[in-house]
Amino acid sequence: MESREEISYVSQQEAIEIDHMLMGPLGFTVDQLMELASLSVASAIGEVYSSSEYTRVLVISGPGNNGGDGLVAARHLHHFGYKPSICYPKRSNKPLFTVEDLSVQLSSNFEIIVDAIFGFSFHGNPRSPFDSFIRRLVSIRNQQHTHEKAAVIISVDIPSGWHVEAGDVCGESVEPDMLVSLTAPKLCAKMFRGPHHLLGGRFVPPSIIEKFKLKLPSYPGTSMCVRIGNLPETNLPAQKGIFAASVSLEVEEDPIDQFQKWFGDALAAGIKEPHYMVLSTAGKDAKPHTNYGSRKAREISENPHASLLFYWGPLKCQVRVEGFVEQVSDEESDQYFSSLPRDTQIRPIVSKQSTRIHGREGLYQQYKELEEKYHDRTFIPRPKQWGGYRLIPDFFEFWQGEESQVHLKLRYYVEEIDGRRVWRIHRLVPKLAESASSL
Repeated sequence: MESREEISYVSQQEAIEIDHMLMGPLGFTVDQLMELASLSVASAIGEVYSSSEYTRVLVISGPGNNGGDGLVAARHLHHFGYKPSICYPKRSNKPLFTVEDLSVQLSSNFEIIVDAIFGFSFHGNPRSPFDSFIRRLVSIRNQQHTHEKAAVIISVDIPSGWHVEAGDVCGESVEPDMLVSLTAPKLCAKMFRGPHHLLGGRFVPPSIIEKFKLKLPSYPGTSMCVRIGNLPETNLPAQKGIFAASVSLEVEEDPIDQFQKWFGDALAAGIKEPHYMVLSTAGKDAKPHTNYGSRKAREISENPHASLLFYWGPLKCQVRVEGFVEQVSDEESDQYFSSLPRDTQIRPIVSKQSTRIHGREGLYQQYKELEEKYHDRTFIPRPKQWGGYRLIPDFFEFWQGEESQVHLKLRYYVEEIDGRRVWRIHRLVPKLAESASSL
């Protein structure tokens, strides 16, 4: 894995000149370059997002060569075991871009969305219909920020809507989870802050590297892609019977810092929905319950203490947090609600948890009516029954396991000293687990 400082980033003009050389004196055809580039894209996806967990892929293709890379990558992904669908809203007349009609919608029905809309030669503002697709990709990214279930976004060469050199100048463009640079990374890639940046350019000949004085990374083995940047890679056990710890075992004095470090490791490992948690509450009878809808709100009002459990199985670790629960202000709930995608805002208006219904048909009808009611409005009012809670922690437990059944626990307790909250750490000696059920 190469650091960003050791790699060349090319300008838009340099990228155009490299393409002209490849298809001119060096004799590559568009078809050949597209096959090589798209194979690199599909290989990069396979490196990070396993087809066993991320199966359904939507490829959104633009009218240019970048869209062609996406189309051909869909074929490679099919052979790799994924189930790709193609959204091709504005076709070129070139036979190269002819594909069968596919009626697909951009939705949470996909685990992966490939952004192959615009490439490095694009300039200006996105026009219809692509501007609406970019807005929908931004909406998906907002779902991730607000911990809603959402697909991961993978951009081919340039995140759509970005300036090829200046990056996201408007602040309203796609923020992908993974960027697959092609041939050589473009200058805008320096602004990429996602967890996965890979380069697919093994086909770049020495003459181009010498002419443009490029510093490109070496490719491991027979791989068509290589990771860029000092970012943590997936570090899961590769051999049966051997466990390599995949979270940092350095101990922070503040449990929030410790949690952020482990959460970052979970993101880097490509774990699906690492922010998902189990919320446990208890009523007056002190009996814990989970997943009982509005019953939790009643229990919190009776006994404002709860625990959260984050479990990241592939990394063999979990974090348990206990503390006091308080209701956030209406203003904070309003702000959070307004940041959600439109369909996510409509759902709680329709769904009144733990109330009896006669069937799903009535809910579907209400949803359609509200969708029609708010389709041309920029603001949807937050329903009164919808709001947020905040857990103020006074206890953390970090658990790290091994296949040898030798486990490690770190426990943080809060103490009040001179009116200040001070964290104390109990570093527990690793102990032999009695059974796998000790999780």
